[in-house]
Amino acid sequence: MDKETYTLLENYMLECMGDSAHDKDHIYRVLYNAIDIAEAEQNVDYDVLICACLLHDIGRKEQFENPKLCHAMVGGDKAYRYLIENHFDKDFADKVKHCIQTHRYRQNNTPQSLEAKILFDADKSDATGAVGIARTLFYKGTVGEPLYSLLLDGRVSDGTDDEKPSFFQEYKYKLEKLYDRFYTKRGNEIAKERQKTAVTFYNDMLKEVSDSYDRGIEMLKKAIGEV
Repeated sequence: MDKETYTLLENYMLECMGDSAHDKDHIYRVLYNAIDIAEAEQNVDYDVLICACLLHDIGRKEQFENPKLCHAMVGGDKAYRYLIENHFDKDFADKVKHCIQTHRYRQNNTPQSLEAKILFDADKSDATGAVGIARTLFYKGTVGEPLYSLLLDGRVSDGTDDEKPSFFQEYKYKLEKLYDRFYTKRGNEIAKERQKTAVTFYNDMLKEVSDSYDRGIEMLKKAIGEV
């Protein structure tokens, strides 16, 4: 891929990016992670990979406006149309579309090509560790969701089996389970290197807020004469 082509794709990506959790910096991190992962693989089509990385989240705006839509499916279709309109080969556009439409974890739509597997791992790597925690908090703040939910007795839920969305619910439902879902050796290595940071943050935050509620509830009862 030459510089002119890269710039064409990059500019289209920049036109499409919006929210702070899935901004242009996320795209660049995914791209750089993908190139890192690809170095350990053989016969990688770098043109397909770079294009797919740059355009993998261009459907986010549509999903944000209509949560029933899947940004991966929308983005794959948008990328395909854009590539065809700009005279890219149909086979190339199809390969990029497959990468984008399978980068989101779905059991019935898994990545098949090497480039799709690399994009999947690179994108999931950006949901691990400290970066993954920060991005999740950004997103929860954007959509107005809380850090945690409370149990019926007024104490803090750790997120397990919560139905209401929160940071703790997202951690238990998604972030905690990411680390055994990588296709490539290097992708798995990156995730494992970051796992301890995420676990420590969650455990520390859970302890801090739980201690505050547990002590505070009992002290409040004494202060208002309930005990």
